[in-house]
Amino acid sequence: MHDPIAKFSQWFADAKASPAITEPTAMTLATATAQGKPSARIVLLKEHGPQGFLFYTNLTSRKSGELIANPQAAVCFYWMPLCRQLRIEGTVVQAADAEADAYFASRPRERQIGAWASLQSQPLRDRAELDERAAMLEKRYAGQPIPRPPHWSGWRLIPRSMEFWLQSEARLHEREIYTRADAHAPWQFSLLYP
Repeated sequence: MHDPIAKFSQWFADAKASPAITEPTAMTLATATAQGKPSARIVLLKEHGPQGFLFYTNLTSRKSGELIANPQAAVCFYWMPLCRQLRIEGTVVQAADAEADAYFASRPRERQIGAWASLQSQPLRDRAELDERAAMLEKRYAGQPIPRPPHWSGWRLIPRSMEFWLQSEARLHEREIYTRADAHAPWQFSLLYP
C-alpha cells in the first residue's frame, strides 16, 4: 500500500532534522489567473496531513485573488542538501474560520500587527507609510489581544498528484508519482523516467 502523505511526513521530518536546511517549510506556490496567466512565490507550510497542505496569507493578495478565481494550485519543495524535490498539485479550499482564528492567536504579536498593517500586493508609497500603519495598530490594540483580520486566512491544498524526486548519479534520478481522481479516491502509484 503506497501512502504519499506518510512518505511526505517522513521526508519533511528529515528536512526539519537537517542542520543544512534553514527553512524546511518553504515551498514555491504556483497559482494562475482564470485566464491561465501563472505566478509563483515562496510561502511557508503551516500544517499537513490527510486533509492537505495548509498555508496562511492575506485574502486580498494577488495569490488569493488567483486562488479565488481559479482554485487550482501547485507547490514545490526543494531540499537541496537532501537531494530531494517534491511537487504537489491539486485544488484549494479556504481554511475554516475557527482554524484560522486558532493559528492567528498562536502567532507572535508583531506578526499579528503585520497582518493588519499590510495591504498585501497593493502599491505602497514608501516604507514610512507601512511603519505608520503598524504603529497606529500597536496603539489601537495596546494591552489587549489582537483579533484575526477578516482579510487574513488560510488555504488548504488538497492533493491530486504528489511527485517525489530523488537525485541520483548520472542524472538518472528516481521519480515516483502518486495520483488520484479526487480527495476520496485511492492513490495510484507509478514511476516516471527522469
